Amino acid sequence: MISAEAACRRRSGPASVVTMLVAPLLLVLFVPFSPSSGAQLPNQAKAKDLPIATNGQPFPWDRMRLPTTVTPLHYDLAIHPNLTTLDFTGVVRIELDVHEDTNTVILHAKQMQISDVFLLAPEGIKRLKVLEYPRFHQLALLSDSVLIKGRKYEVHLAFAANLSDSFHGFYKGSYRTSSGEVRVLASTQFEATFARGAFPCFDEPAFKANFTIRIIREPRHIAISNMPMVKTVELPGGLLEDHFDTTVKMSTYLVAYIVSDFKSVSKTTQHGVKISIYAVPEKIDQTAFALDAAVKLLDFYDDYFDIPYPLPKQDLAAIPDFQSGAMENWGLTTYRETGLLFDPEKSSASDKLGITKVIAHELAHQWFGNLVTMEWWNDLWLNEGFAKFMEFISLDITYPELHVDDFFLAKCFEAMEVDSLSSSHPVSTPVENPTQIQEMFDDVSYDKGACILNMLRDFLTPEAFEIGIVRYLKRYSYQNTVNSHLWESLTNICSSDDLDEGRLKHTEFCSKRKTQSGASKWYSGDELDVRAIMDTWTLQEGFPLVTVEVRGREVRLSQERYLKTDDPSPSEGFLWQIPLTYKTSASNTVHRFLLKTKTDVLFLPEEVDWVKFNVDMSGYYMVHYAGEGWNSIIKLLQHSHTALSGNDRANLIHNVFQLVSIEKVRLDTALELSLYLSRETKIMAVTQGFGELVPLYKLMEKRDMKVLENQMKSYIVDLFQDLIDQQEWNDSGSVSQRVLRSYLLLFSCVRNYAPCVTKATQLFNQWKDSDGTMSLPVDITMAVFVIGARTPEGWDFLFEKYRHSLQMSVKSRMKTAMAVSPLQDKLKWMMEQSLIGEIMKTQDLPGVVVSVSKNPHGYQLAWDFLRANWHTMIKKFDLGSSTISHLVTGVTNQYSTREMLDEVRSFFGSLTEETGSEMRCIQQAYETIEDNIRWMDKNLPLLQAWLDKRNRRVSHEDL
Repeated sequence: MISAEAACRRRSGPASVVTMLVAPLLLVLFVPFSPSSGAQLPNQAKAKDLPIATNGQPFPWDRMRLPTTVTPLHYDLAIHPNLTTLDFTGVVRIELDVHEDTNTVILHAKQMQISDVFLLAPEGIKRLKVLEYPRFHQLALLSDSVLIKGRKYEVHLAFAANLSDSFHGFYKGSYRTSSGEVRVLASTQFEATFARGAFPCFDEPAFKANFTIRIIREPRHIAISNMPMVKTVELPGGLLEDHFDTTVKMSTYLVAYIVSDFKSVSKTTQHGVKISIYAVPEKIDQTAFALDAAVKLLDFYDDYFDIPYPLPKQDLAAIPDFQSGAMENWGLTTYRETGLLFDPEKSSASDKLGITKVIAHELAHQWFGNLVTMEWWNDLWLNEGFAKFMEFISLDITYPELHVDDFFLAKCFEAMEVDSLSSSHPVSTPVENPTQIQEMFDDVSYDKGACILNMLRDFLTPEAFEIGIVRYLKRYSYQNTVNSHLWESLTNICSSDDLDEGRLKHTEFCSKRKTQSGASKWYSGDELDVRAIMDTWTLQEGFPLVTVEVRGREVRLSQERYLKTDDPSPSEGFLWQIPLTYKTSASNTVHRFLLKTKTDVLFLPEEVDWVKFNVDMSGYYMVHYAGEGWNSIIKLLQHSHTALSGNDRANLIHNVFQLVSIEKVRLDTALELSLYLSRETKIMAVTQGFGELVPLYKLMEKRDMKVLENQMKSYIVDLFQDLIDQQEWNDSGSVSQRVLRSYLLLFSCVRNYAPCVTKATQLFNQWKDSDGTMSLPVDITMAVFVIGARTPEGWDFLFEKYRHSLQMSVKSRMKTAMAVSPLQDKLKWMMEQSLIGEIMKTQDLPGVVVSVSKNPHGYQLAWDFLRANWHTMIKKFDLGSSTISHLVTGVTNQYSTREMLDEVRSFFGSLTEETGSEMRCIQQAYETIEDNIRWMDKNLPLLQAWLDKRNRRVSHEDL
């Protein structure tokens, strides 16, 4: 990779064409640079306090964030990637607005050669001196005359670099055709701080500007970017230059361009926007579902937000090498192939659900994130929490058959997992450097953000919430925002000053509100301080545990922070304003109460048998039912579990087991509650039951305690046996039923449940005998593949089919099955091949390593692999990224011995800050292992006693 300070390497052939664009201007640059003695530095710091540039001179800026002395208005960017030499050259011309007199322009550039830098001023063209400070990825452009406040200037920079070997910046990708030919492409991934590695720019979200992009390419390729192409110009040497229309005002991280041999299919929305799906030629026949989904969803958002999508087109591109799930570049969203490609014959119900959700997420960003952007990365959740939340709002309306609401609670449970640790962070939290910024892309920003928005929507009513967020989008279009802007937009939505008369929903809602008398203070807009409520959820980490104790008609309430730690001090001083909801045995009515204090009391109209708080888990909090509370709920579930909704039941399962971890509830109480699961059929409650019970034996698998481990496994199989036996080996039923079928059959085969293993073995052998041509029901393939991968012959056959398959969802299931094989040599080989990236994609490496780490035959292999290849992986996937976090926590979160904790601490403690020692995920790994140790020390004897007692009870019943 060429760095900015490296010696310039001579280019030949097509790559030098970009220099033609600036040659006429360079002819006038003959005046040597001579800085003026009166030049002003943007921060006025004394030279002795300043950082030192690469040439040994003081660098005139000492902060990570750029100064606001000058801001960009427009970029004219010409770029030429050479897909043979795997490098690129470019020229950028940036129009600047000067806000203070200065002779210095500070902007970003990372690991590139910078040359031919000059200023276009009203008085003519002048050469600029360039200083580089690689630690902050900054350039200083020094003028010998002052740039005057209020005037417009332009700076010109030529640049050159290698295409990145990672998955960010302007990076190279490749794919293999069915005939074995390797084809190369170049694509971009600029969020959060990687535009600076592709062209010099003001690479912070608040520096919004317009972009006019030109891309030079060979005729065998196509180029696409944020905007439609307006013309193609022939250049000397047989090259073509595509000119793209100027973008709307946007942040640098949303700029995108791709040079490839992709094919496309297109449709037009009802609002006249052209939607196109781009993919490699041999997979273009897997794009029909995504195309229809994108059309339907863009039309939905256009209407829901009451703001027309502002671009003439929206492209969705399936990239063969892609680190994250997808990226919301304005007008050119990019995806993993598994996130966009769907084969009706080979893809599963969960594939359809996943693809639709990811498209819904990225298209929601076209408004939340692109049109209105957070001012700085500390408020990333304003982008990501909203987009995650809108997945569920949009699909509930546009794809009701997907039953997306069956899957929302899982997001809240996942968020609580990390938010229950001392190392968690507020939804809105200060960040400065690129690693800290990358770390914000986590379950707190995405999933907690979505869950607190869902809670607020329930609190305000869906109608009031929709009106408020539309007002927010309209008020701050093409601008940058902070938390408080959102809360202000959701407050007093019916005030006469801000009534949107042109929006029918708004006027109807407010008219209806005026006619209602005696409205509860829960909904009273004039009294409601949305900011005061929501600041308690966004500006402090963690979440509340509400303890409920019923004494006759009196319900005593108290709140504290839920925290998995031995040290109670981090939980002190926390107070939330909690929108409580509850229902009782006496009424199906949902009652509401805003708990603002540490303790409070509410009174029921009559005594009841049971009370259930957090109805359908609309709130982001846990509940502990003190006194006889849990016993009354266990009795209810055992005798009439359908008196509560499936989401309520999932919520209770989650809460009771999580309360065991902080010793509020005994393990045998939680296990007694789990017994009702033998009659459960709803997907969220069933999967949450597995989610709480399976980790118990997964901890044991990494210890030498086979007897108890097998007892626990047998208990879970027995608990769900009736439901497993009811599953048919086909693809019938709703999406939720099909997803549940896949889950249950996979579990029962992995757990060696004899009927499942027999059936799966038979089907795998038939499929193998047909050389893979036999059509298997999609929902059962994971179970079949897992059983097949247990033998060397089966594993090898599966791998051959994986190598040659063009169906991404099928490849994904095969890969997972191969990673849970007991064959250790195969597991090790798989991880090594994923790192090399030739026959297994490196983008899939983290998933492979984590899958192997969950395998009782592979967890030590995965830990050894992570340590041996750490430096390679942090370079490839980037420090602080969610990928690295997933690797660290995924590999270590089932360790539960002090020996393993010491080993983990020893390795991560040996790192430097540059190699990751300060990453939050390392602290999360330590805390999780410590929690596992405490849990095992405290609860193993209880678990053994309860299972023994149950076995005796079952044996007695069988007599």
